[in-house]
Amino acid sequence: MSHDSALGAVESQGAVQRGATSQEIYDAGMVVRREVLGDAHVDRANANKDEFTDDFQDMITRIAWGGIWTRPGIDRRMRSAVTITAMVAHGHWEELAMHIRAAMTNGLSRDEVKEILLQTAIYCGVPSANTAFKTAQQVFAALDEDAR
Repeated sequence: MSHDSALGAVESQGAVQRGATSQEIYDAGMVVRREVLGDAHVDRANANKDEFTDDFQDMITRIAWGGIWTRPGIDRRMRSAVTITAMVAHGHWEELAMHIRAAMTNGLSRDEVKEILLQTAIYCGVPSANTAFKTAQQVFAALDEDAR
């Protein structure tokens, strides 16, 4: 599947369609993964993979990015909000930082991220939200530094 075909699948019904090949789902997932996380992050992840992690990176691209993130049912902003909440709920702070950056790429504002984190304080616990706010502060400081 070409880059344009992968984008067409993403924009219509998502990559997982009857008859879609594993490679087509992978390609569509890679398009979305790069758009959301950025080429630099994906290139680093791919450069760091080895025989032990290759299957895991392939699975993430096909199932998470190709299978879920390409679905049309909710937009990327909403997917980012849900993902941030899940990262807070499970205490995945490094992944939270990555997905806060991705949320900014997907159009969420800092105020919207703050509101999501306030919501997590109620449903995921104040200690988790406290760490999430610190993580977000660090991400925003890094983004501000990069912008200079």
